Amino acid sequence: MSTNLPIRKIIHVDMDAFYASVEQMDNPELQGKAIAVGGGGTRGVVSAASYEARKFGVKSAMAGRLAIKLCPHLIFVKTNFERYREISEKIRKIFYDYTDLVEPLSLDEAYLDVTKNKKGNPSASLIAEEIRARILNEVGLTASAGISINKFIAKVASDYNKPNGQKTVNPEDVLEFLEQLDIRKFYGVGKVTAEKMYQKGIFTGADLKQKSLEYLDANFGKSGTYYYYVVRGIHHSEVKPHRTRKSLAAERTFSENLSSEVFMLEKLERIAEEVSRRLLKSNVAGKTVTLKIKYSDFTLQTRSKTLPYYIGDKSVILETAKDLLYQEKLNNSVRLLGISMSNLNTGKKIKPIAKKSVSVQLKFEF
Repeated sequence: MSTNLPIRKIIHVDMDAFYASVEQMDNPELQGKAIAVGGGGTRGVVSAASYEARKFGVKSAMAGRLAIKLCPHLIFVKTNFERYREISEKIRKIFYDYTDLVEPLSLDEAYLDVTKNKKGNPSASLIAEEIRARILNEVGLTASAGISINKFIAKVASDYNKPNGQKTVNPEDVLEFLEQLDIRKFYGVGKVTAEKMYQKGIFTGADLKQKSLEYLDANFGKSGTYYYYVVRGIHHSEVKPHRTRKSLAAERTFSENLSSEVFMLEKLERIAEEVSRRLLKSNVAGKTVTLKIKYSDFTLQTRSKTLPYYIGDKSVILETAKDLLYQEKLNNSVRLLGISMSNLNTGKKIKPIAKKSVSVQLKFEF
């Protein structure tokens, strides 16, 4: 990479099976057992699975019915987000002992820029080891970490030695690491994109690197430019301590399919109330209301309306959601409804970072 690019030392910390691990920590009788957080009942969905359950193929976002087929002795545990937030706050306090450049992605993962850190430690790898040890000793949970020159590579690396491990991709090893990487491991390449890449003979980073910028743009749209640069170790995104929230939502899956709009109004009222509460808690409001409808055949539909003013009040959110519900006839019976608010009054315009050419990455202590 260009020598005038800032040299950064980025750590991506990812808690191991976070929700499930918290439940096992709080309930010793669950330790060493296959558990799934959420997913109970005939229509539940798994939020997280312990490593004991993952051995049987149970994973997050899987229907509870399928999970129990794969692992008949699976134990379902109700979610407890207040507890997960409490633990997450303890972990973040540890992060802030090392740097103020902390970008949480969720309750269980975050980026840390330790290029200049509060400990004066030049080794990002040693800092990651120390952080993981403190999380284990002070919180009681294990974490994994990836360490490298940018967020993209650090995130990919954090998944390598899970659970309770870490991987450092040194500056001089970046290009080789990316060339050998399975295309499915590239952050931002989903199942559909991976299949499309397979059809075009792209299986590894080396295959991807052989494709020109024009080819990738033509075949993968705006994402093509992103793929072209990340496979060359270029990812300009900085660790942002205060990430701007882009949307806020709440949804509910019903115990029985609903076939009439009339039966959905009570459900929508409760969802609108939850969205309003979250907006108030976050001290934001939004202009765009989106109604999410998941039908009994699992097809998904969204309907949106943008208002000329910011709203946060439950009654206005509900009335807008009702309008969207009655906007057109339902395609089938409904298993899930959700309301999201976007176009929030928190956004700021960010100047795009100019693309820079590729040369050689400087070596420095990692």
